[in-house]
Parts: sequence; structure tokens; C-alpha cells
Amino acid sequence: MSALESVVRSLEFASCYVYAPGGACAVSARSRSLCAMIKAPEPHFVALCARCVMRQAQRMPILAEFFRAIDVLIPIPASEPHASREYLPNRLADALVAEGLARSAWQGLSRVRAVPKSATSAPGRRPTVRIHYDSLSVLPGSDLPQDPRFLLIDDVVTKGRTLLAAAIRLHEAFPQARISAFALLRTLGFKDHIEGLLDPCVGRIGWRAGEAHRNP
Repeated sequence: MSALESVVRSLEFASCYVYAPGGACAVSARSRSLCAMIKAPEPHFVALCARCVMRQAQRMPILAEFFRAIDVLIPIPASEPHASREYLPNRLADALVAEGLARSAWQGLSRVRAVPKSATSAPGRRPTVRIHYDSLSVLPGSDLPQDPRFLLIDDVVTKGRTLLAAAIRLHEAFPQARISAFALLRTLGFKDHIEGLLDPCVGRIGWRAGEAHRNP
């Protein structure tokens, strides 16, 4: 077991939409369009997504329990330092707070050095958990609750490397905090056919052979 694995053995996560990058069906094609919209959203689209998350949390006990009593949403920073405040996870965190799914949002994670973007990196060359971990830093938190409940916010989760690295950094800074994660959309790998875009779930990101492994 590596040193990083011993800090955070697994991370609970939730997501609402699915994305099949290699799927041939019409719904897979729509999922790719949805992913493109998520990556470059109009302001009203972020609010629409947050509203959908709220509706699903109201309808599904498993999501309602997942979001219950979350104190602080922490957006995952961009792959380069000093990214715009308009970066999607920042805006999504604010929109989820506006929907009442958490008390506040805090940009407590920063990227101290750039990493390659996973979406544009060739398979086998995507940043590892260690690379993400080394590129992240936790800012001082002056007004955080005692023993906070943090929810990491990202737009898309594939293996979960970034989320796992961020959870490790946060755990080191706040060892008493409860940490979980939410991604608006989760990748379904090489699945050829999907039934629909909206498919809420709660799962776990753990380790396999020293790297992040997501289930489901």
C-alpha cells in the first residue's frame, strides 16, 4: 500500500448524468453534446443543472441522504493555476448552494502547478493520483465549521484520480472532516449503448494497482 492509499482508502461520490465517449447509439451522441455543454456552459445552463440535481435529490432517498447536512462545497480547481472564477466547478458549487444543497462554497483548493488535462491526454498519459496530489494545495480556512462536512465538486469524473487526490490533500489539512465528492457527469468508459442521460447514482472511488478506480 502506498503512502497516499493509507491516507484515504476510498471516497464516496455521487453523480447525476452519464457520458459514453465511444458509444455509437443516438443517446451516446447526445451524451457527448451534453458533455460539451457542461465544459462550456451558458450561465443559465449551470443554474439549470443545479436545479436538476436538487430535483433528483428530492426524488431519490439515496441522493437526499448523500447531500444531507453538507456544510461546504469545494470546487476542484482547473488544471492550470489562477484559472478564472468562471471555471465551471466554481459556478456549479455556487449554484448548488443557491438551491439549498449546502451552506456555503469555498475555493479552498488551489492548483500550484499545471497538470495535463485528462480529457485531451492519450490513454496511459493522464495525470496520476500522485501528480494531481503534488499539484494541489489547501488554503487556510478561517470561517469553516468545526469538524466540517466537505463535498468536492467537479464537472466530469472518469477514474476519479483528481477527486481522490483532492480528498487526500483535504484530509491532511482537516483530519476530522467528513469528505465526499459530486460530479455532474460520470464517464462510462467504452460502453457502446446507454439508455438515457439522467442516471443518478452514489458510488465509491477506491484504489486498484496503485491508481484510482471508480465503482460504478
